[in-house]
Amino acid sequence: MKVTVDRDRCIGAGMCALTAPEVFDQDAEDGLVLLLAAEPPSGRTAAARLAAGLCPAGALTLVEEGALGSPTPEP
Repeated sequence: MKVTVDRDRCIGAGMCALTAPEVFDQDAEDGLVLLLAAEPPSGRTAAARLAAGLCPAGALTLVEEGALGSPTPEP
């Protein structure tokens, strides 16, 4: 899994940092998302998925590796 963030879309709600603190944080200056782990370890992928689903601004994108190694966007 690969994670990307769009800080321009982020509204600083902090759901990502609360849900997956090993993967996301918030900037102390502007409160926007900071990506800590672009490729979270397998033990953190469920939390990253949940955080992406909870983001009210849709600022988080997850890409899963397909069965043949080609990335497939997660809904």
